[in-house]
Amino acid sequence: MSLFSDNIRALRVKYKISQEKVAESLMITRGRYVKYEDGTSEPRYEILKKIAHYYHISIDLLLSVDVREIDVNDLLKLENNRLILPIQVDQMGENCIEVVTQKVKAGYLNGYADPEYIEQLQQISLPFLGVGKYRGFPVEGDSMPPHQDGDIIVGRYLEQLGEVLGGKTYIIITRSEGMVYKRLNKNRNDTLVVASDNFFYPPYEVKASDILEIWEYQCSIARSDKRNEALESDSIKNMFVEIKNEITDLKKNMVLKN
Repeated sequence: MSLFSDNIRALRVKYKISQEKVAESLMITRGRYVKYEDGTSEPRYEILKKIAHYYHISIDLLLSVDVREIDVNDLLKLENNRLILPIQVDQMGENCIEVVTQKVKAGYLNGYADPEYIEQLQQISLPFLGVGKYRGFPVEGDSMPPHQDGDIIVGRYLEQLGEVLGGKTYIIITRSEGMVYKRLNKNRNDTLVVASDNFFYPPYEVKASDILEIWEYQCSIARSDKRNEALESDSIKNMFVEIKNEITDLKKNMVLKN
C-alpha cells in the first residue's frame, strides 16, 4: 500500500462514498479504481488530477501527506484547487503567522506547497490582523522605501487575482522572478504591471499564468527608524528627468550627424 492509496481510501471512507460512485465520477470502472486503493496500480496523471478535484484536495497532499493526520475540512482552499496547511492558532486562539526568514527565503519557491517546509517556518502572532491567512516575507533591496533590506512584510493571502486593487502593494510569488514586494496595477485581465516605489527601478509586466501566490500588504516589522532619504523629492526627480532628456537629445544629434 502506498501513501496515495491510503489517502484515497481514507477520504472515500470519511465522506461515506462507495467505490462504485467514485469510479463513476472518474469515468472509469470500479475494478480499475479498486487497484488504486489497494496499491496494485497507479493512476495516470489525468486520473490523478480528477481524483484531486473530486476530493477538493491538492495533488501535493494526496501524494506526500497522510491526510488521516490532518483535518481536511479546515484546509484553506486556494485558486486552481491548490491547498495550504490548516490555519494554526496559538494558546489564545489567535492566528499563527509563518515567517519566511532571509535564511530560508531561497527555498520558498520549491517549498511553498510543501506542508513540512511550511511547518518548519518560525511563527508569530499579531492579534490585531483579524480573520485571514497571513505570512511574513523578508524585504530585499531598496526598491520599496521606506521598507529596508531585512524588514518583514506581513501579507494576507488572496485567493483570486480579481481581489488585487490597483495602486496597493503586494508580495507576489512568481515562477520567473521568485519572491518580490511591489506595487501592482492591472493592465489587462491576464497581466499585472509591477512597479517599485523607488523610481530608479522601471516597472514591468507579469502574466497571471506566472503567478503562484499573492499576499496583500497588511503591516511591516522594521528594525530601523531611519528616515527615508530625499530621493523621492521633486527636485531630485526633475534633475534626473533633465539628464535623461539631455542624453536623448545627444543621441538624436549623433544620429543626425551620421
